[in-house]
This record gives sequence, structure tokens and C-alpha cells, in this order.
Amino acid sequence: MQWYLSVLQKYAVFTGRARRKEYWFFLLFNIIIFFILSLIDNMLGTFNAQTGVGVLSSIYWLAILIPSIAVGIRRLHDTGRTGWWLLLVFIPVIGPLIILVLMLLDSQPGTNQYGTNPKGT
Repeated sequence: MQWYLSVLQKYAVFTGRARRKEYWFFLLFNIIIFFILSLIDNMLGTFNAQTGVGVLSSIYWLAILIPSIAVGIRRLHDTGRTGWWLLLVFIPVIGPLIILVLMLLDSQPGTNQYGTNPKGT
């Protein structure tokens, strides 16, 4: 939970580096929260089957959009890449796969142009 909260505390911080652990735990908690909110949307009747979107899950998605982009950029910085690489998600099929691989890569050792290694080694 601390990794999720640390990303929210850095709400719009696009500088620095983020460890794999920080990125993936944030993603895991978002998936869990989306699942719970979708269930609540279904129970309350606020889920629209035509659009596939619920009111609560949409509000949550809007609330975490900026932190999600920020942690993604910081994660790319940790691998020594600029945050502009995140735009690859807009290339159908291959773009998200490339981003997935980049997010799975280990941190660049030592200090890079974006800061010191968050692992501390």
C-alpha cells in the first residue's frame, strides 16, 4: 500500500526515477480498485453496458490519470529513457508491447541524467 500512496503523494511529479516495484504495485492496486468499483457500479446500476463504463470507475480513472502518467514517465527515466517513449502506447498492438517490455527492464545502475538510482545501489 505504501507504494500506491507514494505515487499519489507525487501526484504530478514528472521528474526523477521510479523503481519497478513502485510502478507495478501502483498498477496492481489500480486494477484491484477498478474491479471493486466496477462491482459497485453494477450493484448500484450505474454501469452502462453500451459504453462498458461505470460512473464510479470513470471518476476514479480521471482522478488517477495524471499520477499514472507521472509514474510511467518516472519509470522510463529509471531505465534511462525520456518520458516521450510513453507515447508509443498510441501505436496499435506493437506500442503497448514495447512499453510493457520497457517497464519490465531493470533500473539503470548508478546515477543517470534523471537522478540517482532509487534502489540506492
